[in-house]
Amino acid sequence: MAFEHKQNSGSLFTNSKKDKDTQPDYTGTINIEGTLYQISAWNNEAKSGKKYFGLKVTLPLKREERPGSQKANQDDMPF
Repeated sequence: MAFEHKQNSGSLFTNSKKDKDTQPDYTGTINIEGTLYQISAWNNEAKSGKKYFGLKVTLPLKREERPGSQKANQDDMPF
């Protein structure tokens, strides 16, 4: 059984697949009011020198909508 977050809680993990500066430093999931979101975070520094996290929250793609999934590939076929 997969781990499920309690409502209004989440977790971030170091992005071990980061290849470019534009990719997030941390990724994870958060459960807000029963809806699971994907969360990404970047280490940033303001002009003043103060460090902060930049965040982006999105709904996760359904398995069949992910690039490279079998359903996505079937939809791209012309026949």
